[in-house]
Amino acid sequence: MTEADAIRIAIVGHTNTGKTSLLRTLTRDRTFGKVADSAGTTRHVQAASVTLENRDALIWFDTPGLEDSIALYDWAAQLTAPGQRLDGPDRIVQFLQDPQASQRFEQEHRVLAQIIQSDAVLYVVDVRDAVLPKHRDELHLLQWCAKPVLPVLNFTASEQAHAQPWIETFARQGIHIYVAFDSVSPPSDGEQLLFDTLAQVLAQARPTLQALSQQAAKAKSERRAAALERIAQLCVRVAAMTVTVANDPQTVMAAQQEQQARVRHLERRCVTDLLALYAFAPDDYTASELPVTDGRWQTDLFSKEAITEAGLSVGKGAAVGAVAGVAIDVFSAGLTLGTGTLLGAAAGSIWQGVDRWGSGIKAKLLGQEAFRVGDDVLQVLAARQLRLIQALERRGHAASNRVNTQDKSGEVGEPFDQKAFLRIMAVARLHPSWSDSTSTTRTQQTAVLALHQCLAASPLLAN
Repeated sequence: MTEADAIRIAIVGHTNTGKTSLLRTLTRDRTFGKVADSAGTTRHVQAASVTLENRDALIWFDTPGLEDSIALYDWAAQLTAPGQRLDGPDRIVQFLQDPQASQRFEQEHRVLAQIIQSDAVLYVVDVRDAVLPKHRDELHLLQWCAKPVLPVLNFTASEQAHAQPWIETFARQGIHIYVAFDSVSPPSDGEQLLFDTLAQVLAQARPTLQALSQQAAKAKSERRAAALERIAQLCVRVAAMTVTVANDPQTVMAAQQEQQARVRHLERRCVTDLLALYAFAPDDYTASELPVTDGRWQTDLFSKEAITEAGLSVGKGAAVGAVAGVAIDVFSAGLTLGTGTLLGAAAGSIWQGVDRWGSGIKAKLLGQEAFRVGDDVLQVLAARQLRLIQALERRGHAASNRVNTQDKSGEVGEPFDQKAFLRIMAVARLHPSWSDSTSTTRTQQTAVLALHQCLAASPLLAN
């Protein structure tokens, strides 16, 4: 397929309906063209291609806005000489050959010339606007061009959206296929939907459009997989992070602050990677701080909660003193407990508790403190990265507001399987070396894969 064989789609509409915004989202290029609230921002035709197997398969053409469609329609209609009967395409050709028309309707002349050279038209409308006579005249002019017209309902996510009057207007013109595609808040499968709908009105190009739809679906799947992989790596690395210091207040405070700073740094790097993966910039997102107050950052190795989480039942012979006593016996004998205990032991096993918390108990016996990032912090860390993916998959590249991951309205249940998540975090805690960015052991990769699968099942990512 050469560029000459590529499908050519003209994107047209009245001034300021979001044509360039649509192109930014379709091309995943937040710098494409110029977007502003003022009328007539786009003054010239701009092109953007979509490749398939390293060749241009489709070319979008962003056109200037139609500003005076009523006068344009009247002008084109009166070009017919007395007794002359012209069909729509002949009227448009006559208009394009009229020197006065090219001066009087400079922008509209460019638009119609591009439509004639294109295979189909995306007619973008702002569904916040009322349907006016100028819009009906635009539809008449588009139909005169004898090209398939696919209306795109833009800004459908707005509270001021009123799509039904537009749908009825299209039907009056014999147009019964349309697509809702909000360029600021598009559906996560919006690109596929657009290609699939175009295939319905452009039969001769259907195989290529279907291939482009499949390519878009694959790219979306690969982006999500890469994002989840990055989040899983972050969580496993942070969970493995262990700091052991001398047990005095100043040293402990300094160690905590250093650990918190390191975790924040790792999260910022992850966020930057996710934004880049979805073709957004760092200034598109402002993260809030992780919860580090009221004791939520560190896990107290001798708290009731820690013992319970370790699989022990407080009050049934497995109190803190019992755990410490067994630990002393184990360390005195020079024994080492294997990680298999944690992975396979039944809940309530005292050995599971020693296996998980043994390094901390040993530090206590040596007059030291061992710090790890608390489970609640790890869960917050994972949940807000998932919410970031959710927001980026539903964000158009023309959006100007910052990404909002704080809105939890509409969420049902937990963001992921907490039990599965904590089991994997428990394994990571047994391997402090995993906190090193250069660590890539097979066991570590297995843990990352398991967490990837856990996060992939999140209801936040359900389409």
